[in-house]
Amino acid sequence: MSDRGYRRPRPLSPLREHLRDTFWFAPTMGFVCVFVLWLAASAVDEEIVAVLQREEAYDELGSLISFVQDAKTIVTTISSAMMTFIGVVFSISLVAVQMASGQLTPRVVRIFVRSRISKLTLTVFLATFLFSLLVLTSYESEADPRLVVSVPLLQSMLTLVLVGLSLLLFVVYVSATLRLMQVGPVVDRIARDSFRVLGRMPRGPGGPEGLGPETGRVVHEGRAGVLRDVNTARLVRAARRQDVVLRLIPRIGDFMVPGTAVLAVHGGAVPPRSRLRYSVSVGVERTLHQDLAFGLRQLSDIALRALSTSVNDPTTAVQCLDRSIQFLAAVVHLPLGTVHHRDRSGRVRLVQEGPGWESLVDLAFEEIRWCVAGSPQVSRRLLAGLDDLLLLAPEERKQPLVRHRALLVQAVERAVPVAADREFALLPDRQGIG
Repeated sequence: MSDRGYRRPRPLSPLREHLRDTFWFAPTMGFVCVFVLWLAASAVDEEIVAVLQREEAYDELGSLISFVQDAKTIVTTISSAMMTFIGVVFSISLVAVQMASGQLTPRVVRIFVRSRISKLTLTVFLATFLFSLLVLTSYESEADPRLVVSVPLLQSMLTLVLVGLSLLLFVVYVSATLRLMQVGPVVDRIARDSFRVLGRMPRGPGGPEGLGPETGRVVHEGRAGVLRDVNTARLVRAARRQDVVLRLIPRIGDFMVPGTAVLAVHGGAVPPRSRLRYSVSVGVERTLHQDLAFGLRQLSDIALRALSTSVNDPTTAVQCLDRSIQFLAAVVHLPLGTVHHRDRSGRVRLVQEGPGWESLVDLAFEEIRWCVAGSPQVSRRLLAGLDDLLLLAPEERKQPLVRHRALLVQAVERAVPVAADREFALLPDRQGIG
């Protein structure tokens, strides 16, 4: 295999992606950071009071106490209003996400969960609330400057800074949530995520030739679910230590049940179970971390819902086709299919099946083609996209495109009895009807 199909796996990548699919990690880390910030600010405030007391600057300290007591009212108001503000904001946001998932596809909820601005906003809001509560514990009722231990000057100022940051993030967050309700930004986000996966995924031509006879298999013993990703670095390391070649039997996105084979071993004994632990991640739904085809799956789902009789929104389907054609045009010359992961010495240690060109084309066009006979806007855009891909594709990859084009023409000819309407519906147009 050429070097083009090899990319050294990144060990921390699965863990990082799994944390991005959660909504609790960022607020938890925010709580820890806020507590550390409060301890540091408290120490600084105590040092300020100690310095003023050593210098017997009681007038300045008394003025400082008076200022901080006035700020206490603001901090108290912030602490009482922040949780109400958080509840109202995120209740409205969840309703907006629910509307978007109903209009487009339920999988857009994952975009909201993985949104950095959503997590940052929630983290800062909760951090502001927690920090204001901690600051309230630092206020003292003693008004005599000679007896005061700490005056939360820096803490009060940091509370005001957090409030200002919360207001700024609120505006950005509302803007991002409103964009999530629009079709264009959603399909653009799906396309960008798909290209990001394509950029970091190893690719390679050819099949698992030269592996030798199969000498054993490893079965799945965890819960049933979708194969989300594999820790390729761990599997390559285990295969190198055992001096074998591992072959991943299911593809990313396949549903696995306990007892089914997940790894085939070639050339030696099965590696110990301890070395294969946490190498395969199974979840309740697919993710875009290592799933090259999942972006096309989401675009197809949105287009199919738009073409349903209850929605009847062909323009949305055309927008999805635009992105699907863009993605296929980007991979039309790339090696697809079997991927060979190598160790540092260059020996193949893990063989993984990926989606081929024909399967990607079918995923992008097959189901949509079944629904476009009564929508000339979509049929014209699909024909134009197929013609563009035929111009870009090498000779060995034109057959699936030719087949879909012929089947689309046949479907329109069967569904549209009037010759003039058929001619209009079969005229390629990159805007659909433009």
